[in-house]
Amino acid sequence: MLVVGQIGKPHGIRGEVSVSVRTDEPEERFVAGSVFTTEVPRGRRVSAGPAAAVPGVPYQVPSALVVESVRWHQGRGIVQFEGIHDRNVAEALRGVLLQVESTSLTPPADPDEFHDHQLVGLRVVSVGGDDLGAVARIDHAPASDLIVLAKSGGGTALIPFVTALVPTVDVAGGRIVVDLPEGLLDL
Repeated sequence: MLVVGQIGKPHGIRGEVSVSVRTDEPEERFVAGSVFTTEVPRGRRVSAGPAAAVPGVPYQVPSALVVESVRWHQGRGIVQFEGIHDRNVAEALRGVLLQVESTSLTPPADPDEFHDHQLVGLRVVSVGGDDLGAVARIDHAPASDLIVLAKSGGGTALIPFVTALVPTVDVAGGRIVVDLPEGLLDL
């Protein structure tokens, strides 16, 4: 399963929620009729408020949510899910991860483009062959994407995902070759 978004706080009183998007194609992924498998993160606090759609019956996060409508505001989706038409129920969804089956994704047409899940776990090596660690995740920053490196010696480092610093991505070979300026991994 691939996480493509996370539900944030309710927006208004009619059950809409903000969604922080974790996909490169939000306009394709978040459309009316899209179905997402849900996952409640461990350690998430359960809403103390009355979130039940039926009084006296505790609300259970459904195993799947279907998008009824979506609009975009300041880089976030404002999403209405089918059957969620109350602010209290929407509040109970806060923090829930939205997922899709990774096998349902079409590969990018550009050979220099990758889905995040293809890169997570790849070994990162220097042009000299030194093992630097593994890709923990990809962060999508405004200036460029960033490789979050889980360093071999412990800790993390950020590597701008640009051709000058990342000349080779070998998904089939399970590695990414980087050409980094001295000291970048110490920041």
